[in-house]
Amino acid sequence: MNQLVGTIQTMTVDRTIETGYVLTFEMNEFLLHHNETNTILEPNQEVDVFIYMDKKGKVVATTKLPHIKMDIYDWAEVKNVIPNLGVFVDIGTTKDILVSKDDLPLFDQVWPQIGDRLFVTLGKDQKGKLLALPASEGVIARELELAPDSLLNTMIEGTVYRTSREGSALITGDFYRGFIHHSERRKEPRLGQQVNGRVIEVKPDGTLNISLRPLKQESMHEDAEAILQHLEANGGVIPFSDKSDPDDIRGTFHISKAAFKRALGKLMKNGKVEQREGKTYLKS
Repeated sequence: MNQLVGTIQTMTVDRTIETGYVLTFEMNEFLLHHNETNTILEPNQEVDVFIYMDKKGKVVATTKLPHIKMDIYDWAEVKNVIPNLGVFVDIGTTKDILVSKDDLPLFDQVWPQIGDRLFVTLGKDQKGKLLALPASEGVIARELELAPDSLLNTMIEGTVYRTSREGSALITGDFYRGFIHHSERRKEPRLGQQVNGRVIEVKPDGTLNISLRPLKQESMHEDAEAILQHLEANGGVIPFSDKSDPDDIRGTFHISKAAFKRALGKLMKNGKVEQREGKTYLKS
């Protein structure tokens, strides 16, 4: 029976019991609970059902068929997040399915939140229980469309399907693949998060490079405000200047050294800060 878990089968109604219906398939019996069907069934009637394992480990049936199946990928909304276990997603049945922590980012700060979406298929663990498995890069590649050059410098929306220190990969609604380099984001997006960004390159292979940062002029104002806030929070002095190490700047302000220098130059020009001996001071 366990081999049928995660599949859709046509079964025959054998009899009605107090809790629902008993279905038969290849000499096996399955319970179809009243809560798992919206219609009244009669003996000998055939019905299509999805097979899954309930909380007690019993193999049962439902007429509420999922839109995600074995080897069929689709978007699933996150319904619950359980630390140290994973997240549960809605695949279209009454039972939400676990995406194991083993298939999620190492750091839970970028785990999906309720309402985010993951591109998944169905699989099983060693005990035969259903799991939702995020699509691999190879699967994504088979689904992609080639992005047109006309998208350059336009705003675009997509859902993050992979995230790392190097950058974040996303899929747009038209199934274009986009990549956000770590230098083009202030904060690492969550897996499954929907983001809006600006197309800064349409690559020859039809994929996109995307920035979540505002245009330079807008960004310079925001960066300058962040530097001022950091100065105010640290007694009016910070151990940074336009000669500081780029990695140190990024580790503190999450911006490139070039962006830091632009913002610092703006503050110095406006008479708000000054540099001395490798440090920046807030002017009174």
